[in-house]
Amino acid sequence: MHKIKSLCQYHDPNHSPQQPFCCKEEANHSGFCYWHDKAIDKTGDDVKEKLENHAKNGGLLRGIWLKRANLNNIDLVNHHKRNGYDFSYADFYHAELKGAHLFNINLNHASIMKADLRGANLNCANIQSTNLLGVKWQGCKFENIKIGKKVRQEVDSKQAMTLGNKQESNDYLQQAEEIYRDLRKHAEQEGIFTLSGFFIHKELTMRRLQLPRYSMNRTLSKLVDLFCGYGEAPLRIIGLSLLIIIICAVLYSFTGLNYQDNIHNIGSQHSFTENLSIFFSSLYFSVVTFTTLGYGDITPVNISRAIAAIEAFTGSFTLALFVVVFVKKMTR
Repeated sequence: MHKIKSLCQYHDPNHSPQQPFCCKEEANHSGFCYWHDKAIDKTGDDVKEKLENHAKNGGLLRGIWLKRANLNNIDLVNHHKRNGYDFSYADFYHAELKGAHLFNINLNHASIMKADLRGANLNCANIQSTNLLGVKWQGCKFENIKIGKKVRQEVDSKQAMTLGNKQESNDYLQQAEEIYRDLRKHAEQEGIFTLSGFFIHKELTMRRLQLPRYSMNRTLSKLVDLFCGYGEAPLRIIGLSLLIIIICAVLYSFTGLNYQDNIHNIGSQHSFTENLSIFFSSLYFSVVTFTTLGYGDITPVNISRAIAAIEAFTGSFTLALFVVVFVKKMTR
């Protein structure tokens, strides 16, 4: 009698009738194949060649276990194919991947924690929801990577906070800050300044979220973020400036402005056209006050003086901030 070959019992987290992701490798005594068995040591010198052949022969790569594997200079590029190899949910913890060819690889929900990617080619890779803690990035190419809006630890932090685990949430935030800092430094070294700008904004956001919720430092940090995205969003300053100008114009319309020795303010005694004209005059005054031009043809009265003083101070500060942020972005 022939012994019936049992297949690997690996169960993919995204298993569905449409996408079963079944492993067709023969299972060993543990019920898993060589690649999905967590108990098998894969630090040997022959693992690299085995993995290359397994990938080329169409073997399931999702969820495979490659902790501390020696994969230096491995070629995992799916040549002449539109999509790269799919290593979703795979574990490359502490793996040696120096000089590895990983172009267009899919590492969605995988872990490359503390992996050595120095000199590797990770261009066009998908590393969304990937554990990137402690990765060695020096010399790694990662242009056009798909990293998503949040790293895994940032999502985990929010979930922990929802469950009331404040300390665990804070630990995840610290890890996320470290990841964004490492990515930012590497992006700067590679000259990918748009990406480094995104990373520095996320890094400072993670640092802010670790502060006590209603502390002064957290409030000030949030204001800086709203004003200019920590120096990475000059257009926010323009939007904020327009908002301040319009709000002040509305206030001037009701508190009154002096023009040719007459006080002009919106009121029910005026027609719609007259009130509209008063608003546009107030808008003009708000613009010249915000930019500190001060032509003198219209002057504030009563409460309008206080509003004008605050707007002038805010305007001079905001314009200076815009110049600094804009020059910083353009001189990269």
